[in-house]
Amino acid sequence: MAAERFSKTVNIRNKQASFGYELLDTYVAGMVLKGTEIKSVREGKVNLTDGYVYFHNEDAFVKGINISPFTQGTHYNHEAARDRKLLLKKSEIKRLKARSEEKGLTIVPTRLFINDRGYAKLEIALARGKKIHDKRESIKERDVRRELQRIKF
Repeated sequence: MAAERFSKTVNIRNKQASFGYELLDTYVAGMVLKGTEIKSVREGKVNLTDGYVYFHNEDAFVKGINISPFTQGTHYNHEAARDRKLLLKKSEIKRLKARSEEKGLTIVPTRLFINDRGYAKLEIALARGKKIHDKRESIKERDVRRELQRIKF
């Protein structure tokens, strides 16, 4: 029964990030999770849309990611919207912190997945917010691509 409920391959995407932001550079970071959090991640009960990365005392944290409480968790269950520490190299943290302080740049989560060793990883991207006309360009490109796919088949 547990084999059916927990998936070995989890790939949760933040589609809103690629639409609202121009993604400049991506990094893969580990996350510090509690036991019930990883169980909820394996069930796929994660929402990345409001997430962003901030820095505190030379550490990177992700805020706004909602991992739903585990249904069979007891009083040890986790808080759904808590801040989670990201595991990055010090050089990556320094580089990201310096770049995120530039005007108009932020760091957003784009994908949450479980790697081949069974660890939950978060793909984060250094991003610049798109203007309205940039979003219109994205919609146009997507529609053209869709039309070309229809013509091929």
